This record gives sequence, C-alpha cells and structure tokens, in this order.
Amino acid sequence: MKPELVIPFRGDPLARTGMTVLLLLIAVGLAGLATNYFGSATALGIARPLSAPGPGHLLGTDQLGRSLLPRVVAGIRSTFLLASIAVLIAAGIGTLLGLLAGYLRGFVDEIIGRLADLMFSFPAILLAILISAMFRPGSPTAIAAIVIVTLPVMVRIVRAATLAVAEQDFVIQARIVEAGLTRILFVHLLPNVAGAIVVQAAYSISLGMILESGVSFLGLGVQPPGASLGSLLHDGRVYLDVAPWLVFAPGAVLAATILSINLVGDGLRQLIDPLLE
Repeated sequence: MKPELVIPFRGDPLARTGMTVLLLLIAVGLAGLATNYFGSATALGIARPLSAPGPGHLLGTDQLGRSLLPRVVAGIRSTFLLASIAVLIAAGIGTLLGLLAGYLRGFVDEIIGRLADLMFSFPAILLAILISAMFRPGSPTAIAAIVIVTLPVMVRIVRAATLAVAEQDFVIQARIVEAGLTRILFVHLLPNVAGAIVVQAAYSISLGMILESGVSFLGLGVQPPGASLGSLLHDGRVYLDVAPWLVFAPGAVLAATILSINLVGDGLRQLIDPLLE
C-alpha cells in the first residue's frame, strides 16, 4: 500500500500559492548567502551607475554602480531574518505572559493586561526613534521595535486561548492532584494553545517586515553597506525620476513576501480554528 501524499493546504489554492512564493523567496535569499550566485551585494563600480535593467544586470544598478539584484536578494534575507528573530522573541515572552495571565487571572492578569495596553500606546516608528536615540541605529533597533510592537498582540491572543482551555476537565484534574504551575502551563495548557500562537506568529512576521522596512527607510535599521528592503527603498527614493527600478524591485519583492505570509497565515487559521472551538 503506497503512502498517501500529503499536500499542504489541500483545497486552499491561495494558501498553497502563498507558501510556494514564500518558500521560493526564502530559497533565493539563502542561495545568495550560501553560493554568492547572484553576485556581491557590496561591490562598488562594477557597472555604470544607474544603468537600466538589462542582460548584464537584470534589475539594473544603483547610484554607486552596484548590481541591484544581489542587493535585493540580500534585502530579502535581512528583512525576513530580522522580522523572524524579533517575532520569535516576542512569541516566547508573549506566550509565557499570556499563559500566566489566562491561568492565574486576578492581580497577575490585571498587571500584564495594563502593561500590554501601555505598549499598545506607542507608535512603532516613534518607538524606533526613541530606541535609536537611546542606543544607536542598526539591526538591534529594528528588532527591539518589532518585539515591543508585536508583543502585546501575542500576549492577548495567548491569554484569550488560555482562558478557554483553563476551564477544561483535564486542567481541573491537574489542579486536584496538585500539579505544579510549570507542569500545568507547559504540559497541559501550552500544547492546546500552540495553534493560536503559530497563526499569530505568521501574521506578526508580516507586520514585522513592514516595521523593519519602515525603520530602515528612516535610516534607523540596517546600516550601509548592508541592505534590507526598507533601506533599498530609502536609497532609491532620491532617484525615483531617473531610475524607478531602484524602488520598484525591492517594493515589489516586499509586497509579494508580505502577501504570501498573510495567505499562509489565513491557511493556517482555517486549519487550526476548528481545533480551537
């Protein structure tokens, strides 16, 4: 008997398309890092500055004569990586706080809820400016801004899922046998709210990419000679009239990546929602 082929997101062509595009973009970014197949992202003067896209340079060149294709590939890698790292940090902290708030309730829930409301009150870009003023512009600034913006949403999602699971019989039985808090949180509650965490993490990565691009566009994120999609948009805006490809290429890639992540998130939500009800 042949094993059945498992097709991700069966019956959801949009989610499958989004997953395909996302995996392709990630593969391109990793290939550029591992093999240098697309060329150097920092080599200066390899062609005439502001050359239009053509056979030698598929996406043209920038104001310093650097090929735009390897810089866009490096930008995909940087933007996605920074957003993913920040979301992983936010997911870890938010999961712990959400589990504590949803299970313990009372004073703990009130404190965590008010802290989440306080963090909601800071606009992301203003927060990035404040962080860069305290430290200095760079990748850590972008990561910190993404973490603080996505953390309160993660806390609320995990808290809401925990409130529903905490009243189930198996959790009540664990209390009766006096199971420890750590065991209840990570053995009984966490596996049952993991689906909500995964879905929210997918949406948070797309939000994180928007935030990272915005921060880098303001010059507070990835610094030269490094490249992110936001910093490429920042560099290309000056030459929009004479070299629109400097903005179009990274902008199109950023839009395609964010759309793909959101489609995958929608597919995950449709798969997991019935398990949460």
